[in-house]
Amino acid sequence: MVKIISDSTCDLSHELLDKYDISILPLHILLGEEEYEDGQNITIQEIYDWSEAHKDTPKTSAPSIDRAIELFEPYVKKGDEIVCFSISGSMSSSGNIMRMAAEQLEAESSIHVIDSQNLSTGIGLLVVEAAAMAREGRAAEEIVQRMEELIPRVRASFVVDTLTYLHRGGRCSGLAAMAGGALKLHPRIQVTDGAMQSAKKYRGSMDKVIMSYVKDMEEDLKAASRTRVFITHSGCDREIVEQVRKYLEGLHIFSEIWETRAGGVVSSHCGPGTLGVLFIDSRER
Repeated sequence: MVKIISDSTCDLSHELLDKYDISILPLHILLGEEEYEDGQNITIQEIYDWSEAHKDTPKTSAPSIDRAIELFEPYVKKGDEIVCFSISGSMSSSGNIMRMAAEQLEAESSIHVIDSQNLSTGIGLLVVEAAAMAREGRAAEEIVQRMEELIPRVRASFVVDTLTYLHRGGRCSGLAAMAGGALKLHPRIQVTDGAMQSAKKYRGSMDKVIMSYVKDMEEDLKAASRTRVFITHSGCDREIVEQVRKYLEGLHIFSEIWETRAGGVVSSHCGPGTLGVLFIDSRER
């Protein structure tokens, strides 16, 4: 059998994790001197409350190697193969931790570590596709090969409501954050070749900004893989999320439209109000 594992930055819902039998290796979130496991013993609201109280962005770090070994070992002992996914290697050493755990278990040949070159449900799209293949009885090598084909076709982007969290985390200058707040600027951030880049700046209220962002992607959405699309957000107004869902439904493209909440790592760096629409392009890059 092939077991699918991802680090916690894939931002998949419990419903999807249960449906596809996906296990999660949590990254760490540090609030001052206190350390927590992403999605395990801390809520998103607690992260936001701490950040506002301390005017700081929580630090995040890779999973512990002991936790990785603990998660992998039962499957190795059963003789199963593991395909595991990490956040982009340019953003975290999570993938290296997985490889080190495989070495310590002397299971490098049966544990296949995939650098997603992405984050959030940009990873989740790959993870769900891999899990569907595993459920069909596909071999690990076939799954890995398919993932290598899909990685450059994942389209991951999001619009940030506030620049405060990016500024606190060192990803935006103080001047840019102040200007952005005064002018109501909301940058579109997209993942390209494993790194986050600012692609466009929108201006105005968040409900109008989000719909402009989604409509800007219409041509790419029409060329997307029809299987599924994700609406992933870090706590948006319910009406905004529903507007996006209705728009995507109106395109009559996707068999599945999934809404997920961003986990602790992504939320720590992007702050509340962030929303992204993520999908796989059916075209070759």
